[in-house]
Order: sequence, then structure tokens, then C-alpha cells
Amino acid sequence: MARTARGDAVRRAMGIIGRALSYVVMSLFALMTVAPILWLLMNSVKSTPEYRLNKLSIPRDLAWVNYSGAWEIGEFSKLIGNSFIYTIGATLGIAIFAIMAAFAFAKIRSKATPIIYGSFVMGILLSIQSLMVPIFIEVSQFDRLLGTLFQALHLIKSADAFHLFYNNRFGVLLIYIGSGLPVALYMSTAYVKGIPDALVEAARIDGAGYFWIFRGVILPMCVPIATTVAILNITGLWNEFALINILVSKTELKSIPLGVYRFTGVMMADYGKQFAALVIGMAPMLAFYIVFRKQITKGVSAGAVKG
Repeated sequence: MARTARGDAVRRAMGIIGRALSYVVMSLFALMTVAPILWLLMNSVKSTPEYRLNKLSIPRDLAWVNYSGAWEIGEFSKLIGNSFIYTIGATLGIAIFAIMAAFAFAKIRSKATPIIYGSFVMGILLSIQSLMVPIFIEVSQFDRLLGTLFQALHLIKSADAFHLFYNNRFGVLLIYIGSGLPVALYMSTAYVKGIPDALVEAARIDGAGYFWIFRGVILPMCVPIATTVAILNITGLWNEFALINILVSKTELKSIPLGVYRFTGVMMADYGKQFAALVIGMAPMLAFYIVFRKQITKGVSAGAVKG
């Protein structure tokens, strides 16, 4: 009995120590996450001389003028709408096309399936930086070829003024969706494979075509993986800079990261406005995670389990 009591006491003590260590580790991770955000918010309402004097002090006088100045200099009133269009449109496109392709690869098998699937997934190995020059050349050439063709058919007056991919929201969305598809397709295919084949076969016996099977059976069951794919892409799309920088040159088509980029060079010395611009660019995503944190947690947890 004494040994049993001592064993129970040891196990309880180990459990308390384990929980305490867990809380310490989680608190450290929370501090590492929150501290940079608080530091950025604190310095965004400092004047530049005050920031240079002490980078860690609490601001004496709140310089809210930094935000109005950053909003005007970065032209965020023109850019914020584009960021929402690109982020939401590309996220929806990636999720929908990935699930459609996953249904074909997982449930409509043929001899060509492994080859086509492998060519799609191979895109995971390619970095955005390695694709920037080829993408820019292809976009320019496609616009030139289509412009020349439409001019020859007398559909447009000048081929030089024709832009379907470059300086066009459609071109940006197309590139964003294509760049996000490989990872999303890989995840979605693994998820769809976990859906019982009997459901698809039963629908086929009832006379349903592939479109109605996808719409009525596959798509409703893929909500968790669609949520996971959206969560993994939405932040990267909102903050994307490299591709949008080479795809558009008109201010009315640019996104928030290009507005923040205005604060490099000469404006880099004005730290208050620079930090304010970073807060403006970060605020929508921070609000998104705060408002939808429960749905995000459920979506990731459900998307991690197949079937």
C-alpha cells in the first residue's frame, strides 16, 4: 500500500511538473509572437527623433499623424481594394481548382493520371524566385501575340495597348492561382483519396454524372480541406510582393505590399510613418485571425484527418 501511495504521489508530481513546463513553453511562444507586434504598434505612434532616442520606450506623445501620413504616401486607399480582390479571388480559385483536380486524380483513374499528377506536384519544387523571369517573359509574349492577332482581325486598333495578362487583374489572379495549386492539389488529393469509393460508385449507379458527383458528394465533404488550403494561402497572398511587382506597373492595380515598399529609400528615414505603414498592411490579416480563430482551428484540425 505504501509503495502504491508513493507511486501515485510521484505520478501526480510528474504530472504537475509536466503541465508547468508546458505552460512555460507555451507562454514563451506567446511572448515571442506578441512582443514584436506590440513593439511595432508602440513605435508606429512615435516621432522619428523619439524612436531614435529610445527604441524600447513607451511613446510620450502619440503621433497619430504617422498613420494619416502613411495612408496618403502609400496611397493605401487605392491599394487595399486590390489586395482584397487578389487575396480572396486567388484563395477561392486555388481551393476550388485543387479540389476539382483532386477528385479527378483520386477517383477517375486512367493510365495518364500518374503522369499528369506528377507534373502538377512537381511545381512544389519550384520557387517563386526561379519563376519570376520566365513568368514575365511569358506574360509579355502572350500579350504581344494576342494583341497582334486581334489587330490583324481588326478587333483592336493597336496591339501595344492590349493587355490581358500584364497590367491586368485577371493576369495577376491567374498567376497567383497557378503558383498556389501544387501544394493545394497535393493536400487535396490525399484528402479525397480518403473518401470511400463506395459513395462515388453508388452515385454512378443512381445515374449521376461526374459533375453532379463532385457537386453533391465530393465538394460538401471537402469543406475541411478547403478551409485548410485557404488558411495556408491567404496570408501569403496578402503579403505577396515579388510577383505583383513584375506583373503590374499601374498604381490602381497594385497591392498593399507595393504601397509599403514606397517607404524604402528616402522615406526609410521616417521611421514613424514606416512602422505605421507596416501596421496598416498587417491589420486586416490580424483582424481576420482574431475574428475567425475558432473556425480556423476547427478547419485545420478537420483538414488534418482524411475521410
